[in-house]
Amino acid sequence: MFLVWAFQLVGLTSGFGLNSGLNQSLTYIWPLPYELTSGNETLTVNPALSLSVIGHGGNFRILREGFRRYKRIIFKFSSGISVSKNSRRIRSLYDISELRIIVKSGSDELKLGVDESYTLFVDKTEGKSVVWETIIEASTIYGALRGLETFSQLCAFDYTTKSVQISKAPWYIKDKPRFAYRGLLLDTSRHHFPVDVIKSIIESMSYAKLNVLHWHIIDTDAFPLEVPAYPKLWNGAYSKWERYTVEDASRIVRFAKTRGIHVMAEVDVPGHAESWGAGYPDLWPNTYCREPLDVTKNFTFDLISGILSEIREIFPFELFHLGGDEVNTDCWNKTPHVKQWLDENKMKPKDAYQYFVLKAQEIAISKNWTPVNWEETFNAFAKSLNPQTVVHNWLGPGVCLKAVEKGFKCIFSNQRVWYLDHLDVSWDEVYYAEPLEGISNVSKQELVIGGEVCMWGETVDTSNVQQTIWPRAAAAAERLWSTEEALSAANLTVLHRLQYFRCLLNRRGVQAAPVLNYYARQPPSGSGSCYWQ
Repeated sequence: MFLVWAFQLVGLTSGFGLNSGLNQSLTYIWPLPYELTSGNETLTVNPALSLSVIGHGGNFRILREGFRRYKRIIFKFSSGISVSKNSRRIRSLYDISELRIIVKSGSDELKLGVDESYTLFVDKTEGKSVVWETIIEASTIYGALRGLETFSQLCAFDYTTKSVQISKAPWYIKDKPRFAYRGLLLDTSRHHFPVDVIKSIIESMSYAKLNVLHWHIIDTDAFPLEVPAYPKLWNGAYSKWERYTVEDASRIVRFAKTRGIHVMAEVDVPGHAESWGAGYPDLWPNTYCREPLDVTKNFTFDLISGILSEIREIFPFELFHLGGDEVNTDCWNKTPHVKQWLDENKMKPKDAYQYFVLKAQEIAISKNWTPVNWEETFNAFAKSLNPQTVVHNWLGPGVCLKAVEKGFKCIFSNQRVWYLDHLDVSWDEVYYAEPLEGISNVSKQELVIGGEVCMWGETVDTSNVQQTIWPRAAAAAERLWSTEEALSAANLTVLHRLQYFRCLLNRRGVQAAPVLNYYARQPPSGSGSCYWQ
């Protein structure tokens, strides 16, 4: 076994060659771990692999379900031989028959910044005979889940022996995320996604160690979410079949938690809200000018407060997105009763925009949420924003730099590189985007909590969403998980590793598009291996 850092191990080789198979000098773990060592032995894994949990983690169903889920993934192509746990003779045919997980924490609370670090050993034990053992150590069950993902990527089915093998053993991997917030936005207003499709997207996120689903539930186009206190709101859905009940939303959040993934809901105000008026037309300034929401009426803010109260129990994540982007206030100026209210309160439309955003923030904070707003709010009235505000960048570069200089936390989503609906943005443009661009002060860097790729829904639906998300989202996922030093040193091999990960997604049933597409989600241009496209 030889000791190397992850970015030294990946090597600077040519990658795939015709009929040569995979380049064995590369480390095919995505995203790259913080630190690792490996050897040159090949081990077999028992299809009856058992789990032993030490510490507090065994008390949680999340961990045991996670083990069973990854066991199904690892042995998907094996013969499915049933081997008794007590059959020493058959167990002796395999190098690895047990996975031991040690979890220190007795809590399953999932909050921003929860410890996701883990250590993974695949090593020999000392004694008269050679015995291999596999151990994952983590502070929390969520770190253990990340370790299970890495372990699953070490395991590969060998078609010649028809067995699952781990190459380059022994392994020692010490890993932790670079950023606490590693997100994917999913827009369910422009097109409806069934619950099972949303779950499949969440599942695929866990493979790349993304940990926040930003659920852009409602927008101008549709209001699909049930709000029992205001039952007419989902009159704004496209149809009676394209809706989400409160039970649907709860199931999605619970499903995400079992993968160590937060769900951050967004209720975008005061713009992007025309669909609200389908059930409550009083929210519109007037019938021909329907957004922004009517700033003059108490009913507007009572309804916002009611929505947030209704969904607070469904979405326990401490961040809540209030939107605030692309607000065209011309409608307020053209509506007589709104214009009168502005004059009486000595406000211009831009002042009313600020008033609305700050009032919505107060409501969210009163529900024990930390408000997240798109960057226009920061650009327009940074001095007035609540200091708890998390600024969400999207318009272009340099915003997080300005936000952290003023003491705000920031999420990086520069549309030029991390908007997945921009189909002409290539994988490498996504990969080399840097959330900390221009920020050299370490204390200021810590205010950038992470980043997010955004899957806006105008041109995606169930038929093409996964191949639009993947593999480009994986490029951002590694940028958000792995250290900058590791990535800069490994940049000559990243394409081959990403191609391998794209094929891994395909093997797991995720319709990830070819990496080298000029336009995302295009089919292959001709025949060839998955690993070359």
